[in-house]
Amino acid sequence: MIKDILKEAEARMRAALQSLDDDLAGIRTGRASPALVERLQVEYYGTPTLLMQLASISAPEPRSLLIKPFDASSLKGIERAILTSELGLTPNNDGKQIRLNLPALTEERRHELVKVVHHRMEECRISVRNVRRDLHNDMRDFEKEKLISKDDLERGEEELQKTTDHWIEEINKHGQKKEQEIMEV
Repeated sequence: MIKDILKEAEARMRAALQSLDDDLAGIRTGRASPALVERLQVEYYGTPTLLMQLASISAPEPRSLLIKPFDASSLKGIERAILTSELGLTPNNDGKQIRLNLPALTEERRHELVKVVHHRMEECRISVRNVRRDLHNDMRDFEKEKLISKDDLERGEEELQKTTDHWIEEINKHGQKKEQEIMEV
């Protein structure tokens, strides 16, 4: 039983880190990357849809992105999603595709992006700690119901804490790596 709980903890904490990585990919560094916009929500026939499902996104040059919608009618929605996003980019629409030119990051903007990274890291750490709390409560319930012994509970708590510490450290590593990318001129 404890092993199952620890496996679940591992899986859920890994998923939280994966979610953080996806979020961090969308925070821009000096280079243009399709990951910057592919997760934007676009209103498409009344349904919020990911941009990567509506268009092909490429980086023809280091500081620009080219978005070619599969359906020309989605162009306005894509443009609106980019304008309302926190990216601070202005789309150039030629009627068939959208070009995004990424200006060089100012020192001030870099510091703002680092704050965003720290905020996302903290959200992820909270998520990992919530997983620990939920599973810790499950272990206590098992012990109350006499499904596991007091010793098993203590060993399980110890292992759960080790797992939590490991994933918090991973979150910190990923965040520091992204922070270095952002601050790199």
